[in-house]
Amino acid sequence: MPKLRFSAISESLKRPRITIEETGRRSDIFAQNVFNEERMLQYLTKDALESVKGAVFSSSKIDRKIADQVAEAMKGWAISKGATHYTHWFQPLTGSTAEKHDAFFDLLPDGRALEKFGGGQLVQQEPDASSFPSGGIRNTFEARGYTAWDPTSPAFIYGTTLCIPTIFVSYTGEALDNKAPLLRALNAVDEAATAVAKYFDKNVSKVNATLGWEQEYFLIDKALAHSRPDILMTGRTLVGHSAAKGQQLDDHYFGVIPQRALSFMSDLEQQCTKLGIPVKTRHNEVAPNQFELAPVFEEANLAVDHNLLLMDVMEKIADKHDFKVLFHEKPFAGINGSGKHNNWSLATDTGVNLLSPGTTPMKNLQFLTFFVNSIKAVDTYEELLRSSIASASNDHRLGANEAPPAIISIFVGTQLGSVLDELEGVSQGKLSPEEKTELKLNVVGKIPEILLDNTDRNRTSPFAFTGNKFEIRGVGSKANCAKPMTVMNTIVAKQLIAFKKEVDMLIDKKNLKKDEAIFNVLREYIKTSKRIRFDGDGYSVDWEKEAKKRKLSNNISTPRALQIMTSTESLELFKSMNVMSEVEVRARLEVELEAYILHIQIEGRVFSELVYGYIIPSAVEYQNLLIKNVMGLKEVYGAAHKKLSYGQLTIIEEIAEHISTLKQKTDAMTDARKKANTIADTNKKASAYCDNVKPYFEDMRYHCDKLERLVADSAWPLTKYQELLFIK
Repeated sequence: MPKLRFSAISESLKRPRITIEETGRRSDIFAQNVFNEERMLQYLTKDALESVKGAVFSSSKIDRKIADQVAEAMKGWAISKGATHYTHWFQPLTGSTAEKHDAFFDLLPDGRALEKFGGGQLVQQEPDASSFPSGGIRNTFEARGYTAWDPTSPAFIYGTTLCIPTIFVSYTGEALDNKAPLLRALNAVDEAATAVAKYFDKNVSKVNATLGWEQEYFLIDKALAHSRPDILMTGRTLVGHSAAKGQQLDDHYFGVIPQRALSFMSDLEQQCTKLGIPVKTRHNEVAPNQFELAPVFEEANLAVDHNLLLMDVMEKIADKHDFKVLFHEKPFAGINGSGKHNNWSLATDTGVNLLSPGTTPMKNLQFLTFFVNSIKAVDTYEELLRSSIASASNDHRLGANEAPPAIISIFVGTQLGSVLDELEGVSQGKLSPEEKTELKLNVVGKIPEILLDNTDRNRTSPFAFTGNKFEIRGVGSKANCAKPMTVMNTIVAKQLIAFKKEVDMLIDKKNLKKDEAIFNVLREYIKTSKRIRFDGDGYSVDWEKEAKKRKLSNNISTPRALQIMTSTESLELFKSMNVMSEVEVRARLEVELEAYILHIQIEGRVFSELVYGYIIPSAVEYQNLLIKNVMGLKEVYGAAHKKLSYGQLTIIEEIAEHISTLKQKTDAMTDARKKANTIADTNKKASAYCDNVKPYFEDMRYHCDKLERLVADSAWPLTKYQELLFIK
């Protein structure tokens, strides 16, 4: 077994760097493989183009005649680019993407062949896809799942396939994917935010939620990754003693990018640019062999699609460069894990970021309106937002030393906090001329100056305001951004609707002026949401005690975090905002719990295989070498051998103790897993895996890692941390 490890090390050390030639300016190749507005101008009639733009802007339907025109144009463009197939590209509830390719090919009755792709194939497909998780919405034998074209996300060519972003729904209309609820949530926040934005600018007719994600990941040599069954099967290392050097020196962070990694990044960025993914930033992250990529902000639905496409492209480009890219939130113990910070904001069709202050008090009042309402929304639904980032893999990261805690709080900074405190003191009802002047000149008017040098320095906050956006830091690196974005936009939409209702009532019934009514409502929101604001370091205080005092939820595990999804309040929220029906929400809870169970189950099985197939046999083999050595010393030196073989005897005994305890723990874990498997109720089964199976992993790991330290390096079968993390 050690032969595989050393063979992998040898292979990785001999890797040549693949040279990637830059193809000129990025702007020249940007979106060249995307059927965007520029392509549509070339291939579509004016009526067809206006119809597609109308569907994008106002969600109007595209009739069949226009769909045929669009399909013919797409086909012609795609074939001219070398495409041979097309696919409906969708997001089932697995968290990743799915596709089924069909050729631009058909036969006429007389046997002649032709390229064919019509409006019917563009707008809707029936891909079967019956084996995807549905949470009980449909049975496996009910194959009718439909994909429907999403014109708000442009089609693109990947390889030789035209990919058409779609939603995925059941025969009875329920969403079976992550895109459909996101689109509904974006529509809800558009309507609600537009109505409020009109207080400040009557010309606003649409508000888009924007998203800028930051993708963190590890790059490990492919041969080294393939030598670790746990990495291949679970995406993380279940065992492994910390290397003598980790990230203590911070010498990797923002350091010179290793040459092989840089070649990978250059290749990746070229492919992303052609696909219209606006990648901009790349750098070394904190942990060894950890990196980050970030794009320019985009409309949220498109940004989600681009992130999912990026992860697929990353895996393919990594393989080309003999790397394995790890998206697991915590692939290595003892060093930083990986997140996918979601930077969220709202932007009007007039070009205004609603979470960015302006040059006048009125523009700053607009900023405060959306700023405070976002805080209020998170305060009201903090538990639901926490559930949207819950997963078996992210449980390893949330609350770890480098990551945000599982308790949701909002960091706004002391200076903005003081602005909110001053607004909290606004008198109820009408404002005197002096109060209004004082408020606008000394509080609201000074917001741009406050934000100018008030950048966020609290990296532990799970939800932070960072100048002109909110950053949701708890999202896991392999997560689909659609889930937290669906929740975020839904709760903000709900809150903005409530806000407008209260403001209008004060204007109509209390005869308050618009800005007075707005100040009055904001003041109450600031008071009632104060508990969620926390400007301290989450690790310099007893955060659990602090959260309990503030009455904030502390759902530290996925099974606990997910239960809020089907609370009365959550079901009412999704239903009232037309984002998800009760059936759809309950189905998602079932799917998420089942995914949690399967992930822990797989880890348990792999752990048993490592213990019995790799670790114990290697430890016993080395122990036998030591025993043979002791027996040889005894044969040569007689009774005097005890003094000479003290070290060997001690190691023999320590190995025996660790093997014995490791076997007991592994068998107990296996029994707990078998017992959990007999539970029919998904909720109880997930809790059993969480509370009765998973806790054994740390104990088992402890003894495995101790054995790694005791067994000779030449006899250890699994590639070590120092090799996985420091071979560039």
